Amino acid sequence: MLKVGDRVVYVPDGSRGTVVEVLESLYHIVWEDHFSSWEKPESLRKQEPMQI
Repeated sequence: MLKVGDRVVYVPDGSRGTVVEVLESLYHIVWEDHFSSWEKPESLRKQEPMQI
């Protein structure tokens, strides 16, 4: 389960964003291009921290 502040990747196209709100089974995401949308959990995966 994702939470506010998690960095995510949109599975269909690889776009990256941040979870800003959770409402039942929908996630409000602000994308890198500043567009925002509501997404279902199956279309998102949590972005893993970069390894150095």
